Amino acid sequence: MTLEKRLFGTFGVRRTANDVLTPEFASKLAAAYGTLVQGKVAIGGDTRTTTPMLMNAITAGLLSAGCDVIDLGILPTPAVQYAVRNYYDGGIIVTASHNPPKFNGLKFVDEFGIGIPDEMEVEIEKIYFDTNPKRVNWNEIGEVYHNNQIIDEYIDKVLEDVDVKAIQNANLKVVLDCGSGAGCVTAPILLRKLNCQLTTLNCQEDGFFPGREPEPIEENLQYLINTVKDLGADIGLAHDGDADRTICIDEKGNFVLGDKTFALVEKQMLKENNGGTVVTTVATSQAIYDIADKYNGEVIATAVGDLLVARKLKEENGVFGGEENGGLIFPEFVYGRDAAMTVAKLLEILVKEDKPLSELIEELPVYYSNKMKIECADDQKTEVMDKIIKEIVENTELELDTTDGVKILKEDGWVIIRPSGTEPIFRCFAESDTQEKADEMTNWGISLVKKYKK
Repeated sequence: MTLEKRLFGTFGVRRTANDVLTPEFASKLAAAYGTLVQGKVAIGGDTRTTTPMLMNAITAGLLSAGCDVIDLGILPTPAVQYAVRNYYDGGIIVTASHNPPKFNGLKFVDEFGIGIPDEMEVEIEKIYFDTNPKRVNWNEIGEVYHNNQIIDEYIDKVLEDVDVKAIQNANLKVVLDCGSGAGCVTAPILLRKLNCQLTTLNCQEDGFFPGREPEPIEENLQYLINTVKDLGADIGLAHDGDADRTICIDEKGNFVLGDKTFALVEKQMLKENNGGTVVTTVATSQAIYDIADKYNGEVIATAVGDLLVARKLKEENGVFGGEENGGLIFPEFVYGRDAAMTVAKLLEILVKEDKPLSELIEELPVYYSNKMKIECADDQKTEVMDKIIKEIVENTELELDTTDGVKILKEDGWVIIRPSGTEPIFRCFAESDTQEKADEMTNWGISLVKKYKK
C-alpha cells in the first residue's frame, strides 16, 4: 500500500526557495525530524544561493527539538551520507540536486545515511501539520559543532577502494565539469590526487550556475563535449548540483548515457566480487540484466528513487546498484548515489582494461533508448496515471509492471510512463532493438499523458 504524503517526494522535500521553502517552513520541518531522531544530526548542502539561509533555519529547528547539530558545510550529498553512516544519528542535506537555481530542498537520512522510509516521512508530516514538534527547555537546547575533516576523509576513503598507483601511472587526460555545484569541493582534489592531467570547467562554487544548468544532460554539456575533442582528452566528466551523479563523455566527444556507465561498472563489480546481487529501478536498461546473466549476478528492480535502491541493497547485501541517470551506488562505501566513487572506478576500469572509453562502451549489450518529459501539475498526476493504465489494460494484451507508474513490456522492448516525484512532470523512457522503435514508443507514451492531462 502506498502511503499518501503531503510534502515528501521521491527523496525529501523540494520546492521553490524562499517562496514555499522559507526559513520558517524548513525550521519546523527540521524540528519535526529532530523530534523523532533525538540525537546528533549532521547537516550539509550544495552551492545554491539559498543553502546558507536554509542550513541556518534547520539548525535552529533541530536545536530547539533537543538535537545536537554537526555542520559539515558545503559538500556533496554522498559525503554527508558517508559522515552520517559512520558517525551520527541522522542527517539533513540541503539540495535540489539537478533542479534549476530557484529550487532547493531538504533530504532527510537515517543513521545509515539512507533516505528515511515512507513511514517516517508520514510521521514527520503528522508532526508538522497535525501536532507540533518537540520544543525542549532552555537548558536542554542542543549544541552546534563543526566537522571540517569530512571532505578530506571522504576523498581518502574513495582512494582506498581503487588501484591508485595504476591510475596515477596512466596520467590520464581528464576534463571535469562540476557545473558550479557541490562537486567543486571534492572532484578536482580527487582527480589531482590520481595524477590526472586535469582541465576544469565550471569548478567555481556559484549558486546561480552561470556556466550551465545543474542537470548534466547532453544539451547542457556541449562545452564539455567540445573541450574533450579539442584537447584530445581520455574522458570528460560532469556532475549534477549535489555531485551524486556522474555523466561521461568519451574520447571522441560522444555523450555516454547513464545506463551505459552503469553497465560498464556493473560488469567490473560483478567480476571483482565473483557475482552478487545488483539492485536497480524498473526504468533501467535490459543491458543490466544481460551483464548479470553473464557474470553470475542477480538483478532486483525497485520503483524509481535512489533511496529505494539503497535500502534494497542493504536488505539483500547487494554488491552494486544505481539508476539509469548516472547515479551509481557502492553499498560498501555509501548507501546512496556517489559521483566520487563512480569517477575513481571508471578511471580504474579505463586503466585496467587499457582501452578507450568508446571501445569499452561498444563491447556492452546494444539497446536503443529515448527519454522525454512533459509538464503535468502535481494534483493531476494520479488521475492521469489511472486513466493511462485503464486505457492500456482495455485496449492491449501487453504485460504491465506497475511497480512505478506503468511499464509496458513488449517482445522488442519496453516503455515506462511515470510521474516524477520531484517535479511537476511525467517522464517517459523507452528501450528497443532499434532507435526508431524506441522513439515511437516514447512518443506514444507522451501522447497518452497529453491526452489525459488538463
